[in-house]
Amino acid sequence: MSNKVLSIGSKFPEFKKKAVVSIEKGKEFTEITHEVATADGKWTVMFWWPKDFTFVCPTEIAEFNKKWNDFDDRDAVLIGASTDSEFVHAAWRRDHADLRNLKFPMLADTSKSLAEELGILDQDEKIAYRATFIIDPQGIVRWVSVYDLNVGRNVQEVLRVLDALQTDELCPCNWKEGEKTLTEDLSLN
Repeated sequence: MSNKVLSIGSKFPEFKKKAVVSIEKGKEFTEITHEVATADGKWTVMFWWPKDFTFVCPTEIAEFNKKWNDFDDRDAVLIGASTDSEFVHAAWRRDHADLRNLKFPMLADTSKSLAEELGILDQDEKIAYRATFIIDPQGIVRWVSVYDLNVGRNVQEVLRVLDALQTDELCPCNWKEGEKTLTEDLSLN
């Protein structure tokens, strides 16, 4: 990877992309912009996978879908993305049982411009790395995680980090929602 990955504190780039939101005929596609991602003061979790019709990717997508309510409960918009086209996304959703009823859009970055701007475009294959961005309601990147192409991510860890960021307090190692933060411990002294 020769590009520098967009990091914490950076403004998430503006974008306007097609996305698959359904497998129902005539209702498959919509357009998503960066403004949709931060509408109504919500957080955004955008996760990227390398290619449709592969093996690790559907396990992650299905797990994010299982946890969709958890993200929604945290006022977070969930968006999945890859450099495949919206037509490939739609075909994959129709073809793969675990992807048919997704509750979040599958963004199509066919120009690869957003992946490149984020610094997650593999320079050899021109596909996105397995990356996750947590973006606050002001459009600022608060967490980035990038995995090698062959390693799946931990969705529960994404939720844990989102919880910690939303406390706006100091959270110790392995902190989980419901546990005391360091800020709370300091105020007891």
